[in-house]
Amino acid sequence: MPQNVPSFDELLDGAQHTAVHLEMRDAYGVASEADDFAHFLRTGERDTDPDSAYWAPWVALIKRTVARGVSVRRARIVSEPVSDYIRYEHAATQVNVDAGEQVRWLARRRASDIALPGNDFWLIDSRLIRWNHFTGAGASAGGQISEDPAAAKLCAEAFEEVWNRGIPHADYEIN
Repeated sequence: MPQNVPSFDELLDGAQHTAVHLEMRDAYGVASEADDFAHFLRTGERDTDPDSAYWAPWVALIKRTVARGVSVRRARIVSEPVSDYIRYEHAATQVNVDAGEQVRWLARRRASDIALPGNDFWLIDSRLIRWNHFTGAGASAGGQISEDPAAAKLCAEAFEEVWNRGIPHADYEIN
C-alpha cells in the first residue's frame, strides 16, 4: 500500500521544536542537482546565491522554520579523503548555514562505534521520521514516514552522538 509522504515544506512547516537531518552517503545522484554537479566537476564553481532558482525555495523554508523557533540541524558522516560530491556539498553549505541551519561534519572513521539507522533521515520533534531512500547510484528512491518510537529513539540517539562528535561547518576543512 503506497504511503502518503509529506513534502519537505509540509514536514518542516509542521515542526514545533526540532528538525534534525542525518546524511550518511558519500555521493547522491539526485536528478535536480545533476546539471549543477556536472558544472562543479568541470569548473569547481558552485551556485551559492540564496536567491537562485536552485536555493530560494530551500532558503525560504529554513528561514521560516527557524523564525518560528525550530532548531534545524544537519549532520553529515563522510569518508575521508572526501568524494567529489562531498566537495560539491561543502562548497555550498554556507548557504544552509546562512539560512539558519546548523551543520556539522563527522569523518566516517570516527563513527564506527555509533549505532546508526540504515538510511538517511529527517527526525521532526524527536518523534516523526522521514526516511530518505536512495538507489545504489544515489538517485532518490522515495521517502517513508514512521512514528515508531523505537526507531525515533535510535535516530535521536544516533544523531546526537554524530552531532557531539562532529565538526562545525565553519571549522571543517576538506583536503
